[in-house]
Amino acid sequence: MAVKDAPAVAAPAPAPAQKSAPQRAMEKLGLVRDIDLALHLPLRYEDETRLTPMSALRDGDTAQVEAVVREASIQGGRRQLVVWLVEGRHELILRFVHFFPSHQKALVPGALVRARGEVRGGFLGREMVHPTFKVVQPGAPLSDALTPVYPTSAQLPQAYLRKAVAAGLKRAPLDEVLPRDVVPRGLPGLREALNFLHHPSSAASLAALEERTHPAWQRIKFEELLAQQLSQLTAQRERARLRAPSLKAKPGGLHEQLLAALPFSLTGAQHRVSNEIAADLRRPQPMHRLLQGDVGSGKTVVAALAAAVAIDAGWQCALMAPTEILAEQHFRKLLQWLEPLGIGVAWLTGSRKGKARTAMVERIASGDAKLIVGTHAVIQGDVHFAKLGLAVIDEQHRFGVAQRLELRHKLAEQKLEPHLLMMSATPIPRTLAMTYFADLDVSTIDELPPGRTPIVTRVFADNRRDDVIARVRDEVGKGRQVYWVVPLIEESEALDLQNATETHAQLSATFDGVAVGLLHGRMSSADKAAVMAEFTAGRMSVLVATTVIEVGVDVPNASVMVIEHAEDR
Repeated sequence: MAVKDAPAVAAPAPAPAQKSAPQRAMEKLGLVRDIDLALHLPLRYEDETRLTPMSALRDGDTAQVEAVVREASIQGGRRQLVVWLVEGRHELILRFVHFFPSHQKALVPGALVRARGEVRGGFLGREMVHPTFKVVQPGAPLSDALTPVYPTSAQLPQAYLRKAVAAGLKRAPLDEVLPRDVVPRGLPGLREALNFLHHPSSAASLAALEERTHPAWQRIKFEELLAQQLSQLTAQRERARLRAPSLKAKPGGLHEQLLAALPFSLTGAQHRVSNEIAADLRRPQPMHRLLQGDVGSGKTVVAALAAAVAIDAGWQCALMAPTEILAEQHFRKLLQWLEPLGIGVAWLTGSRKGKARTAMVERIASGDAKLIVGTHAVIQGDVHFAKLGLAVIDEQHRFGVAQRLELRHKLAEQKLEPHLLMMSATPIPRTLAMTYFADLDVSTIDELPPGRTPIVTRVFADNRRDDVIARVRDEVGKGRQVYWVVPLIEESEALDLQNATETHAQLSATFDGVAVGLLHGRMSSADKAAVMAEFTAGRMSVLVATTVIEVGVDVPNASVMVIEHAEDR
């Protein structure tokens, strides 16, 4: 009888090796390649190259001692490990609020321990709380280099990370790629700089390392700045290859009509930046321009003139602001200027729901709405533009890169990019703007319109709060209005700051007979609009608000803005 061979059975593939907790933690930190490890630079350094006698310890010092364990015990209801070290007639306590069995096994009477930490006065004498330590043999050599302390996470011990960084540094491709005459004189090579920063000698200045003024740090700073500039310039060149609609103002068209209809004349600075933007819009490459100017400098009218050019050329314009209050302010002003010229202006925010939203989205998709003003709702998936030619983003730093790109991609189906104009009231020096925004063209309105008084900023300590109250009382007595901006809405254990609710109650009691309003982000859109309407109409003298009001709030009668804890803004 014939016997058939049994079919071969493939051996199961070996299961992938389970990654350890430190390996998973390294991946979360982005430490995957050798170059990632080589560029993972220390936060600070510990000096383990010398020992300090216990007799020389002073409260507040960070020092390393070497002494014998006299006694170790677990004490208190919270189970703290307390260890007494003795050196001659002097003692030092090591206190561990959190500890492991390995601590108890190592820190036994008679063990020679090398410990490093901050010295502080305790109930039982000088102590170190949670010092780093190791058990050593008599005569064990000290470290010959400063010990790096790296950015890490709970599951990634410093010892493990130090070994990984050292291994990655040896293997990483760090050959010099820059011509020697490009690198500033006096700076070391890249590999030399990284080797030094990861393993600085004991003779190195700890202050120069931690303040990052050492030549090795200067080389890394140079490298990072050069890489940032090159990447920005690469992005600029890539953008130059893209195509955008060429938008030209027509003689006697909407642009000129708007200029004639405005109830004021443009300043020289407004004319200049408008011409710069108009020149960009005429090009078939997408504009990528930052318009900066102080509050009241006239950025909105410049944006309206740019929108007029786009609409005159048969395209749509979208203006996006970070909050409904700021978006509504733009909407009212643009409606006032453009609606008399026959331009359809749409309003789209997150609070607009149901049939009203559907109707507005349909107007945008059909092209009936030429100018669309709103919040991030403008970039939601169901919003489609007929012909988006220009996108204006106010307070651009409040939007993420992805959100800004989403607005640009609203024209992707036509294989064109809209022109992009970003606005900011945050003053940026030209040199910094050229450095940080290398892929942006920058226009600055550096001239206030006639009648606008320059803004004066003054800092008052908390103990001068009465002086601030007196100034506010004086302004209200003159019939003027005041913003009072606070950082929080409710109590926070982490931040000991005045909150909006408490401040509103205090100011209401302080300014008896004066209307004091309250505005914060947790109010409904209708309630926020009602409060702002009261303030804008002058029926409210003081408005207590969180930063939901944003910059650019437009109440001409408001003469003072008090910002509590401005260092946190």
